[in-house]
Amino acid sequence: MAAATGAHKLGRLRAQPGLPTRDPLRPGLHGLAGPGGDHVLLVPEQSPDTPIPLVVFLHGSGGSPVRSLAYLQEEAERLEFLLLVPKSFHYTWDVILGGFGPDVESLDRVLTEVFEHFPVDPERVLLSGFSDGASYALTLGLLNGQLFRRILAYSPGFVVPGPRTGRPAVFVSHGTDDPVLPIDRCSRVIVPRLRAEGYEVDYREFPDGHVVPPAVVAASLEPLGEPLDGR
Repeated sequence: MAAATGAHKLGRLRAQPGLPTRDPLRPGLHGLAGPGGDHVLLVPEQSPDTPIPLVVFLHGSGGSPVRSLAYLQEEAERLEFLLLVPKSFHYTWDVILGGFGPDVESLDRVLTEVFEHFPVDPERVLLSGFSDGASYALTLGLLNGQLFRRILAYSPGFVVPGPRTGRPAVFVSHGTDDPVLPIDRCSRVIVPRLRAEGYEVDYREFPDGHVVPPAVVAASLEPLGEPLDGR
């Protein structure tokens, strides 16, 4: 793996949607090589000539792309969006282990690859995640608001501060009986702070533990029905 650049060490992504330069990948599941293992891309049954939404889903600690597909796969097939599930270099994401670097660099590479194959709609690029992945999605998504128009954080634990760009809309969900990341110390702290900073936050609590209910996933993806206005 190439060394992370200075921009990557600051949590900055450089990939941007544009005109594809390579043939589209066929519908179905694809493994895209990464330094920590294969990233997984789900391509829906849709014309590659049509601008298509992209949702990136970041797995929780110890998770894997293949197992994590189940969280959003049904909605990806129903709503026909590209679903990219990256693999972290270690068991969880770099900033949680000490600082940005290898995972930002790897995500930048795989996003560039996806943008080379597909005409991704720049108004509908979303970053999502569960647990540690939700914390990373909030952190990285707020730093890269010029790329991600909406952030979906399912049971996040924290947000790492830093200089932010853009003004992405935010969706946060959390179980009231979460024993892993207790809601009182996590989302009930995170959400008021984001709102005080001027972010639009759709916040949903539900009576359960450290899980992502299908109804919550469906609610979080409702805005994909029309272009997002998150800046």
